[in-house]
Amino acid sequence: MTVVADVMDLESALEQFDPVLGLEVHVELNTRSKMFCGCGTVFGAPPNTQTCPVCLGLPGALPVVNERAVESAIKIGLALNCEIAEWCRFARKNYFYPDMPKNFQTSQYDEPIAFNGWTEVVVDGETYRIEIERAHMEEDTGKSTHVGGATGRIHGASHSLVDYNRAGIPLIEIVTKTIEVPGEKAAAVARAYVSMLRDLLLALDVSDVRMDQGSLRCDANVSLKPKGSPVLGTRTETKNVNSFRSIERAVTYEITRQAAVLASGGKVIQETRHWHEDTGITTSGREKSDAEDYRYFPEPDLVPIAPSRDWVEELRKTLPEPPPARRARLQAEWGFTDLVMRDVVNGGAQNLIEQTVALGVTPDAARKWWLGELARAANEAGKDLDALGVGAEQVAEVQKLVDEGALNDKLAREVFDGLVKGEGTPAEIMAARGLALVSDDSALGEAVDRAIAANPDVVEKVQSGKPAAAGALIGAVMKDMRGQADAAKVRELVNAKLGI
Repeated sequence: MTVVADVMDLESALEQFDPVLGLEVHVELNTRSKMFCGCGTVFGAPPNTQTCPVCLGLPGALPVVNERAVESAIKIGLALNCEIAEWCRFARKNYFYPDMPKNFQTSQYDEPIAFNGWTEVVVDGETYRIEIERAHMEEDTGKSTHVGGATGRIHGASHSLVDYNRAGIPLIEIVTKTIEVPGEKAAAVARAYVSMLRDLLLALDVSDVRMDQGSLRCDANVSLKPKGSPVLGTRTETKNVNSFRSIERAVTYEITRQAAVLASGGKVIQETRHWHEDTGITTSGREKSDAEDYRYFPEPDLVPIAPSRDWVEELRKTLPEPPPARRARLQAEWGFTDLVMRDVVNGGAQNLIEQTVALGVTPDAARKWWLGELARAANEAGKDLDALGVGAEQVAEVQKLVDEGALNDKLAREVFDGLVKGEGTPAEIMAARGLALVSDDSALGEAVDRAIAANPDVVEKVQSGKPAAAGALIGAVMKDMRGQADAAKVRELVNAKLGI
């Protein structure tokens, strides 16, 4: 057993404990108005310009439910194989935050609109069933910005600013039941689940699911129990983790941190925790309240919601292709093996490859760039692949240049490096870095002559019946041309010069 800096190594932790997960995903809906008023929902609008007496909680202001938000909630519930309530209502969740203008959140408590569902994720070729406890409607809070500190958090700040534009944005909170999978797969399953959920929500067209803008946020609950024990441990809730990579890292860290606490005879505190992307650790936030501490009671200003069965069935007919069926269809269309498709899914590249193929790139070429050069760059930057800043259009443009003979693969990798660094379009990067292939036959011919003159021993081998030795001459020409030559064209010129 190894304990370093208050964590235990993962292997030792999993030898002693079984992790249990619970994931709460908050989805901001893409409605044009807020959950209970007509204010706009444009991201990035000037602070406090999208507010009114309702979303500011002023006395006498009465809320009205957004029908489109209810429709989106039903579609999400159906896509997750949930039962849809015939009758449900909102409740007041009472707790104090400065960015809660009403000092309570209008949410749903014991009567959610969707409940008792399930979905599946695939990790390393194995399918894991995720049970869904509920998907309920609520409103988002405002946003606090803490100024003057080193970390951007309230501790150490000199003052705080509050923007209420986000207060009242429609939210769906999707809550899983406990997730118990082999310990070594726990973090990867958590990542795969949120990734699958993002794809599903995009297909439903109910949210833009921009994790970088907070429209998809995950709270990861983690607890440990002694190996083989049926008794659940005390959980922590790591709040607002906003990338797939961070979800996996945060779950792994909490497993190793809690294992160190328990192994040393300590007790895990039920609390919220903050994830720090820069250091890869979680830190304590506040002790976690239980449901009774929120003093839920039915919202007196809103009538119950009773979606008709006809409406529910009409919405069911609009559901997109389920993720497993879509994955199987794409694999067949692309001709990928099970192993290759597993790498595509695990690498978060399925959607990106699909978008690139739709622009005329072959599946193999799209996969090569997304899982090769771009995946390497994303890993070095500590980002998810779709947050790298390179899109399908740019990949298709680079591949077109390769197909036209303006670039080879080596030069294309340099163009992708420029794209990742924000140096402009592929054409601009080629011009700035001087990356175009040399197509002048005379220049290539001169380089071939130089290589032949400098390597008489290689020429002798080729002419004595060893044509494979010409590869050394081709390599010498490519080095002379700084890689900016078509290797096939160079081979053709070398063979012609040597009479092969």
